[in-house]
Amino acid sequence: MISPRLKSSSGMAAPGLWTRVRERLGREGARLFLGRPLAVGTDAPIVSFTFDDFPRSAFLEGGSILRRYGAQGTYYVSLGLMGKQSPVGPMFQARDLNELVHLGHELGCHTFGHCHSWNTPPDVYERAILENQEAFSELLPEASFQTFAYPHSAPRLAVKKVAGRHFLCCRGGGLKPGHYLFRHSAGGQTFNLGITDLNYLCAFFLEKSRGNPEAVKSLIAQNARARGWLIFATHDVCADPSPFGCTPGFFEQVVQWALESGARILPVVEALEVLRASPSK
Repeated sequence: MISPRLKSSSGMAAPGLWTRVRERLGREGARLFLGRPLAVGTDAPIVSFTFDDFPRSAFLEGGSILRRYGAQGTYYVSLGLMGKQSPVGPMFQARDLNELVHLGHELGCHTFGHCHSWNTPPDVYERAILENQEAFSELLPEASFQTFAYPHSAPRLAVKKVAGRHFLCCRGGGLKPGHYLFRHSAGGQTFNLGITDLNYLCAFFLEKSRGNPEAVKSLIAQNARARGWLIFATHDVCADPSPFGCTPGFFEQVVQWALESGARILPVVEALEVLRASPSK
């Protein structure tokens, strides 16, 4: 029986509510099924810094900060965005890709057209993954994407299945406002510990807490005590950031806290190699 609270004035269930319920159930299904388990356990905690899309400021500002501390990050690339303007600022240019690789950063896949991971049909989504790889091979013939991040949203189950076929691991994407409040929401706002899912790694989006840096510091400390794998994500890094980015000062403070916690700062693919080789799993 449908509760009166779930009915519209006509007596029928509110369409918007049922849409939200179906999406929430779908997201929970994506979290629970089609996983590839990995035991996260090392002698020292690991922190990875990742940048989605990626705007040039993520390289020019964020990359410069990481380099000052002897660290590298992972840049998730949608090659269909190359050279364009976007809500997070000017996007990367072709020459940036070569320089990033030369500096030891990882380049990961983000689909060619920055596809929405919930709304895109799985066959279209897979074509966008393959198109991104083909375009990448033309620019850097000896390189290939090994890891992936879901653009825009948590994925539906069929999309998770598609992405998992092509990459060593897949990092969770952006969550709708409110979803990140749930510590164990699929893919969001926590670190990876114990048995984690390589098809849906958790990430912590820095912009969600840029007004509350103590929350970030606290999570880094929790990750250190647990010896987990904390994957930070953001977009632009500039003095006047978009709602999806953060300032250089905030980003540098997070890098400092990560190092002070005793964590190793590694690109995603290198962190995965360390975890797979760890005798403490």
